Amino acid sequence: MSTYNFEEQEKIEGLKAWWSVYGSTILLAAAVFTAALAGNRLWDYYKREQAQQAADLYTVLQQQVEKSNDAVKIKDAASLLTEGFSGSGYASRAALIAARASVEAGDAQSAKDMLQWILDHADESEIKDLARLRLAGIWLDENQYDQAIALLNERHGAPFTGLYADLRGDALAASGKTSEARSAYQQALDHLGGQGAYQNIIEMKMDALREYQQ
Repeated sequence: MSTYNFEEQEKIEGLKAWWSVYGSTILLAAAVFTAALAGNRLWDYYKREQAQQAADLYTVLQQQVEKSNDAVKIKDAASLLTEGFSGSGYASRAALIAARASVEAGDAQSAKDMLQWILDHADESEIKDLARLRLAGIWLDENQYDQAIALLNERHGAPFTGLYADLRGDALAASGKTSEARSAYQQALDHLGGQGAYQNIIEMKMDALREYQQ
C-alpha cells in the first residue's frame, strides 16, 4: 500500500512541476481561444445587424420612389446608405436610384456626385460600368464632350461595349469628330445590331453623319 502511495505521490509531484512550467501558457491559450470564438460570434452578429439595417434603409428609399419620387428624400435615404453602409451592395444601388431621381429633378450636380461615389467606392464591376455610362451621359448633356469620351474610353465589361460605343459616337459627333463617331457607331452596331429598334436608331445617326459630310 505504501508503495502505491509513493508512486501516486510521484505522479502528482510530476504533474505539479509540469503545470508550474506550462500551466500559465495553457490558460492563456485557452483564454485567447475563448475570446476569439466569442469575437467571431460577435462579429458575425454585427455583420448580420449591419446588413439588416442597410436592407431596411434601402426599403425606405424604394418606398420614397414609389410614393412620391421626391428627389430630396431619395437622396437623403441614399446618403444614409453611402455614408453609414458603404460596404453593402445596397449603397451603390441606392446611389444609382438617387442619381436618376436627381437628373429627373434637374439637379445634375447631385447626380454626378452620386455616380462618382459609385466609381470611387463600389466593388461590383457591373454597377460601376452602369454608373460610368450614366455619368458620361450627363457630361454629354452638359456639352462636356472630353469628359464624356474619357469615361467611355475606360475599361468596361463586354455586355456594355455596344452601349459605350453608341454614347461615345454621340460625344464624338457632337464634338465634330465625324470619322471617329462613325467608327464608334459601327462598333455599337456590331454589338447591338440584333436589337431591332436600337439598330434603326444607330443607323439613323450614321445616315445623319453622311448627310452632314456631303
